[in-house]
Amino acid sequence: MAAWARLFAAGVLEVAMAFALKASAGATRPVPSLVAVLAALGSIWLLAGAVRTLPLGIAYAVWTGIGALGVSVVGVAIFAETLSPARMLCMAVVFGGIAGLKFLEQS
Repeated sequence: MAAWARLFAAGVLEVAMAFALKASAGATRPVPSLVAVLAALGSIWLLAGAVRTLPLGIAYAVWTGIGALGVSVVGVAIFAETLSPARMLCMAVVFGGIAGLKFLEQS
């Protein structure tokens, strides 16, 4: 279970990194740029810890899925990006894939 918690935290840091990249205005603002770099390093460190226990393919797919889904949610919630029915469907498919990989890995 600790590996899954690490993997989830790694995904959350991936979202924080993307948010900080947007706030960095193309790496022209030092504080958000530093936050982005630190979040990226933390995310990779946590992912590395998770793959000691979890299969690499599953861990990487879940990590990128959490990042993609999280950044999409942040885009809608914070940056007022559009949320069409098709986009909601795609986000649901990503969520289903993440959940499926987690629960099927335990079988």
